[in-house]
Amino acid sequence: MSARHEPVAKIELLIRKPVADVFDAFVNPDVITRFWFDRSSGRLKRGATVTWYWDLYNASTLVRILEMEKNQLIHIEWDVDTDNPSNVKWKFEDRAERGTYVSVVHSGFDTGAEDVISKIVDSTGGFALVLAAAKAYLEHGIGLNIVADRF
Repeated sequence: MSARHEPVAKIELLIRKPVADVFDAFVNPDVITRFWFDRSSGRLKRGATVTWYWDLYNASTLVRILEMEKNQLIHIEWDVDTDNPSNVKWKFEDRAERGTYVSVVHSGFDTGAEDVISKIVDSTGGFALVLAAAKAYLEHGIGLNIVADRF
């Protein structure tokens, strides 16, 4: 008998900046809006619920912050206001002089949905672009417009 594993989207990338800077980039609306979404209703903090907005696409998502450990972990519930919320966990590993290794795991997909595979593929691609955009911005101060140019 084989164990069944929950399908997840997993993306990892080294960002050559100190862990405190990388972590802050994902919780601070003044920074994250330079590489991912256009605006946020607030800073991420444990227990908070915030809305992220992509104005170009007239889209938004409501996220609830389930766990936060400074410079180590951000765990959110994504699409809280829908019938199918999911979970996203960012883990930040301090690699000293090399920088910060960031791991993103998106889980909780509705496995009964016909399009679950396409949702996982879309999530993997989307979070890979977000990490690449964060890397370019944090390491070089370059806004790549990856999210705006994706569609």
